[in-house]
Amino acid sequence: MADIVLPASTTFERDDITQVGSYSQKMILVMQKIIDPLYESKSDYWIFTELSKRLGIEEEFTEGRSESQWIEFLYKDAKKQADAQKIPMLPFNEFIKKGYVEFSPAADAKNFVRFADFREDPEANPLGTPSGKIEIYSQTIEGFHYASCPPHPTWMEPVEWLGAAKAEKYPLHLMSPHPAHRLHSQLGNTAFRQTYEVAGREPITLHPADALARGIKSGDVVRVFNDRGQSLAGAVINDEVRQGAVVFHEGGWYDPADHSDEPLCKHGDVNVLTLDIGTSDLAQGGSANTALVQVERYRGTPPAVTAFNNLRCCGL
Repeated sequence: MADIVLPASTTFERDDITQVGSYSQKMILVMQKIIDPLYESKSDYWIFTELSKRLGIEEEFTEGRSESQWIEFLYKDAKKQADAQKIPMLPFNEFIKKGYVEFSPAADAKNFVRFADFREDPEANPLGTPSGKIEIYSQTIEGFHYASCPPHPTWMEPVEWLGAAKAEKYPLHLMSPHPAHRLHSQLGNTAFRQTYEVAGREPITLHPADALARGIKSGDVVRVFNDRGQSLAGAVINDEVRQGAVVFHEGGWYDPADHSDEPLCKHGDVNVLTLDIGTSDLAQGGSANTALVQVERYRGTPPAVTAFNNLRCCGL
């Protein structure tokens, strides 16, 4: 729904460098492009360079280096740090040819125990808490006086759950996990969508007993709804889903049937059903899995999905 879209190329369409292992950081990897950028897409670096040029700060952003020069600079900078610690790294040209550099963990790293120093001597090795200890009760959080976030771990009734009175109206707990077939909404407009969609829409998985009670069969188009919104989806029946719960993946493209306040999403965007609130006054984590819905078989001819019509890119 953006007014301006700057189409960025994928990792297959640009040269880059990356590390492997979020925690281990055991490898530095060459990422060589497989194909040139398709259509009007450009690399992130090209896009931000052009934006900085228009803002009059191109030199400050690029520091006089091209994309390839930045890759070489970053690698050589890492090698300087490795050399200082006597960690072997290939010269840059050999790194590019081989494609990676792998680091062997130190012997003491294999025996690492979290908070071992603190356990041995808590006073000499305090933690980064106000008391220096493991805190179950936080005086800092107590001082905020947040009703939604007490100073100690406790069970608090969710806004929506199957144990609430609202479950009589909306008796199914909505789960919206990450999809296995795309990255959030990215690549949702590709032909790969046809391998997992049901009746041309995002799938929703129901337990056989819940489906039977509603006269729903696999492959049916269903309407998923609550007080916040409504969306169509394609039914999948599977007993691996707990009875009383449904699974409707996040990332489906929004496709409103009209411009009313509560339009029907024709394709399957779970966001029209979930709560748009943070987890508490203190934390702003996602609360997407705190939601109740009802599901019914859609009667009549389902409206055509138009979310992917007339897609086109524009460059800078």
